[in-house]
Amino acid sequence: MWRNIAGFSKAASAAVARRTHGSRRCLSTAIPGPCIVHKRGADILHDPWFNKDTGFPLTERDRLGLRGLLPPRVISFEQQYARFIESFRSLERNTQGQPDNVVSLAKWRILNRLHDRNETLYYRVLIDNIKDFAPIIYTPTVGLVCQNYSGLYRRPRGMYFSAKDKGEMMSMIYNWPAHQVDMIVITDGSRILGLGDLGVQGIGIPIGKLDMYVAAAGINPQRVLPIMLDVGTNNQKLLDNPLYLGLRQPRLEGDEYLEIVDEFMEAAFTRWPKAVVQFEDFQAKWAFETLDRYRKKFCMFNDDVQGTAGVALAGLLGTVRAQGRPLSDFVNQKIVVVGAGSAGLGVTKTAVQAVARMAGISFAEATKNFYLIDKDGLVTTERSKLDPAVLPFAKNPAEIREGASIVEVVKTVRPHVLLGLSGVGGIFNEEVLKAMRESDSCKPAIFAMSNPTLNAECTAADAFKHAGENIVFGSGSPFENVQLENGSVGHVNQANNMYLFPGIGLGTLLSGARIVTDGMLLAAAECLASYMTDEEVHKGILYPSINNIRHITAEVGAAVLRAAVSDDIVEGHGDVGPRDLSHMSKEETVDYITKNMWFPIYSPLVHEK
Repeated sequence: MWRNIAGFSKAASAAVARRTHGSRRCLSTAIPGPCIVHKRGADILHDPWFNKDTGFPLTERDRLGLRGLLPPRVISFEQQYARFIESFRSLERNTQGQPDNVVSLAKWRILNRLHDRNETLYYRVLIDNIKDFAPIIYTPTVGLVCQNYSGLYRRPRGMYFSAKDKGEMMSMIYNWPAHQVDMIVITDGSRILGLGDLGVQGIGIPIGKLDMYVAAAGINPQRVLPIMLDVGTNNQKLLDNPLYLGLRQPRLEGDEYLEIVDEFMEAAFTRWPKAVVQFEDFQAKWAFETLDRYRKKFCMFNDDVQGTAGVALAGLLGTVRAQGRPLSDFVNQKIVVVGAGSAGLGVTKTAVQAVARMAGISFAEATKNFYLIDKDGLVTTERSKLDPAVLPFAKNPAEIREGASIVEVVKTVRPHVLLGLSGVGGIFNEEVLKAMRESDSCKPAIFAMSNPTLNAECTAADAFKHAGENIVFGSGSPFENVQLENGSVGHVNQANNMYLFPGIGLGTLLSGARIVTDGMLLAAAECLASYMTDEEVHKGILYPSINNIRHITAEVGAAVLRAAVSDDIVEGHGDVGPRDLSHMSKEETVDYITKNMWFPIYSPLVHEK
């Protein structure tokens, strides 16, 4: 019962264009084409893909055998929409003063019930109120949901492939009812946000990410697939929990683990060879291993390694602009990165690559101004058993001693940027933040990018209080802007992956790219970095409003598509071939991306046996 924007009338298309650019949405009155269904009666009401609740018109009730199964009054889509919003606002009023966790889960439940019942209305509500609802279905609430998922579970969503299914995945993949799948998000639950190993309960992450794909990128929800790869868990609390829904065994390791992932990837791409797969929340060793293993063979990317890196790079480039310096000055920025997991290493590697490209120097030379700190302090070449992934960023201990603390490094280096991806809440304490006052930058930047909120390296209020009011602040989870003593506003930049991964996925899909290249990812980051005006950047605003997420995604997706064309890896999508894509102007590419965004509206249902 869904359609693409390309099927709108001219008037509706114009309305979409206005909405996409961030203006207030008006409910569409365009009449879509019919949707053929093979169900009748109660089966329709129990299928959230087709259910309209009380919105079925009388003629449709007769056609589908629904007379008497619904209250007699027909409620319009607009009335259903308003009714849900009022219910949500009532929940907000009734839960005032209750603990944040209780309120967050209550909001998630009311949205999840709508998702279970009526997907068309759910996604319309989500698209129109993305700024309010993204923190509920995505970070930070999704972390809380994952922690409690075994108790919250009500109905299946997505697919589960476990270590017990070895040898069966090629047949299992055909149990999924959709004939076409465009986007798959997969996790093994080994490193959910900053919460660690949550086993099978990590399925909440792919579900939330794909909701963002639908809302931000307009991927048709009938063509998305959340995947949980259950290879066991090392979380003893889960193993002891009688409600835990996953395998009760330690995690597979080594070749046994890789054989499971290999089998799934072969099965998925055998059935859906044009799909795009996003890896999400794998622990660092498997994040890098699987990325290296599959990126040249399958159309896939790792959002923690590559998406986080792209968003961070956009923020780092924006910081240079905020200093009033040309982007070329990025090569001179001293950057301290705290956290050497998949995200920290991904950000560091991407930023070093950008410096090397800008300065025309080698990767090794470009690491000069980067300082990597892990749980044992500053990483230097003096360290024994140095991880090969960390080795390129290890400093000479003659410069700063091995294992130096964060505050020691900050005081010695006086960095332009302090970037946290440690997953350790409050690690940027008062002493560290005050040390940033001595930065060599006229406008130092502090990025506390760990999720969820409790794991953020510092709060926005503490950053502006202790590091000074003339800083740039970014975070992974949402914080309120800070009212400063001088009367101005300390802007909070949520450096969230939602600015990039929907555009990366959509641009890759619509280009028909065989793989996701570094050039495509870099194009996405540079597009986001240039999105803001100079006036906004000078105020310390590095990222756009989430309210404009579809327009941002269209621009990022277009940049990704053009990079794929430049890399000569496109095969086209649908009726649009590689030659057509190569002849599109920048404006035509954005228009092509926009018109292929799905938009939810009730379609007439016609039964066919």
